[in-house]
Amino acid sequence: MKVRGFASPRTRLRGVFYGWWLTGVAALILVMGTVPIFQGMPAWFVVLEREFSWSRTQLSLAFSLTRAEGTVMGPVAGYLVDKLGARRMVQIGLPVMGVGFLLFSQVHNLWQFYVAFVVMSMGAGLGTWLPMMTALNHWFQARRSIAMSLAMEGFAVGGILLVPALVWAIDPEQPDRLGWRLTAAIIGLAVIVLAFPVSQLVRNRPEDYGEVPDGRAARARLERSTEAGAPRVQGPEYTWQEALRTRSFWVITIGHACSSVVIVTLTVHLGPMLTDRGFSLPTVGWVVATYTGVGAIFTLIGGYIGDRVPIRWALFGFSVIQSAAVVVILFAETAAAVYLFAVVFGIGFGGRTPLTSAIRGVYFGRRAFASITGVSMIPMNIMMLVFPLFAGIMFDLKGNYNIPFGALAVVSFFGAALFLLLKEPQPADQV
Repeated sequence: MKVRGFASPRTRLRGVFYGWWLTGVAALILVMGTVPIFQGMPAWFVVLEREFSWSRTQLSLAFSLTRAEGTVMGPVAGYLVDKLGARRMVQIGLPVMGVGFLLFSQVHNLWQFYVAFVVMSMGAGLGTWLPMMTALNHWFQARRSIAMSLAMEGFAVGGILLVPALVWAIDPEQPDRLGWRLTAAIIGLAVIVLAFPVSQLVRNRPEDYGEVPDGRAARARLERSTEAGAPRVQGPEYTWQEALRTRSFWVITIGHACSSVVIVTLTVHLGPMLTDRGFSLPTVGWVVATYTGVGAIFTLIGGYIGDRVPIRWALFGFSVIQSAAVVVILFAETAAAVYLFAVVFGIGFGGRTPLTSAIRGVYFGRRAFASITGVSMIPMNIMMLVFPLFAGIMFDLKGNYNIPFGALAVVSFFGAALFLLLKEPQPADQV
C-alpha cells in the first residue's frame, strides 16, 4: 500500500525502517518546540526579573497559567492528534508557538508577558511532544522505549548546545549582545519558517505505507523468538474511556505528575535560586547544560532498560534518583554541590523521561495513545500549576526555597513509590 505522493519508506530510504528516521525528525521537532521555552526558562526568568523587577510569584504565575491552559487543551490536543494525525498537528502547533515568541519579543508589561507565554506554550503543546510521541507509539511496539529515548535526545542535545548560546545572547550584563527581545524574535521567525518543511517528514502510521510497527524484518524475528519465551510485543488496545476505568491509568498519571513537578518547578526557579546564592547567569546556563548532557546519556540508557525489564521497576529506580537530586540542590551552596546536583538530576530525569511516555503505550496500546495521554494531563497539569506558584509564593514570604523544595522532594519520592503498585499490563477484556 502506498499513500499518494509518497513511496514506501523502505524504498525511499534504502531499506532502513522509516520509524528510525522518524525518531530523528521527532528529535528535531523537540529541539524547536521545547528547548527555547522550557530549558531556556531559567535564563529568560532571570533576565525578566532584572529588567522589570517582577516578583517570583508573578513570574511563577506565567508558568501556572500555561498549566491551566494545558488542563483544558491537553484532552483537546490528544483528541485532535488521534483524529488529524501527528503531521497536521505539527503544521498547526509550531507556527502558533512562533507567533508566541514574536509577541514575547514585544512585551512591556506583565499581562503581555502572560499572553505571550500562554501562546508559546499552547503552540508547543499542540505541535511538539504529544504528536511526535504518538507517531512513535504507532511506529514501534517492541522498541517503543528506545525509540522515544532517541527522539528525546533532541531535547537533551539541544539543551547542551542551545542553552549556553541562549544565555550568551541574552545576558543583560553584556550590552553588546543580541538582547532578549531580538533573540526571541529570531526564534519565533525561525520556528515559523521551518514548521511546514519539517512537518512533511512526519508519518502518522506505518500501515499507511505498507509497513508494520518495528518493521517487517524486526517483527518476523520477534515473532520467531516468542516461541522461545520472548515477551509478547502486541499489547492491549484501549479507548480512552476504557483506560480511564483502570487502576493503572491513575497510578501512572499520578506517578508521572509527581515526577514531572520536579522538572517544571526547577525550570521556573533554578535560575533565580542559583543567582540568589551568588552564581552568575553563565553558570546557570552551564548547570542546565550539565544536567542536560548527563540526561542525554541516561535517556538512551533508560530507553534501553525500559525495553528489557518491567518498565515499572525502571521508572521507580530513575524516579528515586531524581528525587535525591532535589535534596542535593536544597542544600547546595558551593559550585561542587551544584554540579553534583546537575549530574544526579541528569541521571534520574534523563532515565525516567522516555519511560513515562512509553509506559502508556505499554499498558494501553496504540489505538488512543494521544487521547489517553491528553486526558491524563488534567490532574498532571493541576499539580504542575500548583507547585511552581507555591514555590514562588513561599520565596516571597520566607526569602528562601527551603519549604517548597522540601515538599517537592517528598512528593517526588511518593511518585516513585507509586510505580511499584503497577501490575503487569493485561488485555482490555481481562481488566
